[in-house]
Amino acid sequence: MVSALQSWPEPVVRVQSLSDSGINCIPDCYVKPIYDRPSSLDSNQPNNSNNIPVIDLAALYSDDLSLRKTSMDLISEACREWGFFQLINHGVSHDLMAATRRVWREFFHLPLEVKQEYANSPSTYEGYGSRLGVEKGAKLDWSDYFFLHLLPLHIRNQSKWPAHPQSCRELVSKYNEEVVKVCGKLMKIFSLNLGLEEEYLENAFGGEDQIGTSLRVNFYPKCPQPDLTLGISPHSDPGGITVLLPDDHVSGLQVRKDNVWLTVKPIPNAFIINLADQLQVVSNAQYKSVEHRVIVNSNQERVSLAFFYNPRGDILIEPAKQLLLTNNEASLYQPMTFNEYRTFIRLNGLHGKSQVNSLKSP
Repeated sequence: MVSALQSWPEPVVRVQSLSDSGINCIPDCYVKPIYDRPSSLDSNQPNNSNNIPVIDLAALYSDDLSLRKTSMDLISEACREWGFFQLINHGVSHDLMAATRRVWREFFHLPLEVKQEYANSPSTYEGYGSRLGVEKGAKLDWSDYFFLHLLPLHIRNQSKWPAHPQSCRELVSKYNEEVVKVCGKLMKIFSLNLGLEEEYLENAFGGEDQIGTSLRVNFYPKCPQPDLTLGISPHSDPGGITVLLPDDHVSGLQVRKDNVWLTVKPIPNAFIINLADQLQVVSNAQYKSVEHRVIVNSNQERVSLAFFYNPRGDILIEPAKQLLLTNNEASLYQPMTFNEYRTFIRLNGLHGKSQVNSLKSP
């Protein structure tokens, strides 16, 4: 534990502890530059809430062919215009979703000394954390988190998963099993909507047995000055698909659309799906990996679970050749493995914002 905490460039401060201390002003390291603060450019009005598309997954398996086609078209539009949608009737047990979110909320309310046993380090980020990156004096986000590797199985280390609450490890394992099935279904739909074979995208990611999955559980404590900071800074996700289980009582996710930050109002028992950078690459930018961020508030804490579905790290990811031929398009991106991509982002200081656009070929 001590070595993990000492491997960071500065003393690690838990944001939850700051919040619980009753401070009235947040430390300077959490104060964002003016251009990155929540502002009047945000769209928080009721008529703009719940604004990303809503997709009924069950409709895609209906006996009604017109309903299935309509649903496929809705997903295609969401992928091309938004990069985000809410997914209902996805087949994952609502009880499992609620129990998994609840057990993580219980974890974050355990005594600090218990949580510190799982303190993470910059080498893997796996475990209990409060910052990303090792830059001294960096501006930090108003959140704590717990990051876990789930698949492939050979990198899974359950000793790094919380032993308390007692049901945590079992729930996380079951949650992974169910959500990865949803991602597999979506990958088939995305492939067909691009005019590719049903298995194309999954195979491009290395095949069903080689997919990587991980989980980041985010805890956003109450913040005395929410107008000065963010729970997570603007970014696009580097992988394939992100499946977000939001806090269904407190909104926080904002999606950038036409240079306006739209606040998403979660639908109970829905997942929020966002396409990530590698799908933008394979689709040659037909699908969008969109910038998003998280705002915080002074009245309520929030817990959300971000499930990442990623390609195998050492397989080349590039625009689908069949897609380029069919559409008579030039490739916008150079071939690069997912591991190389993550290294490129880190070495060039591109983590966050719309990093994939920096890879476009001249």
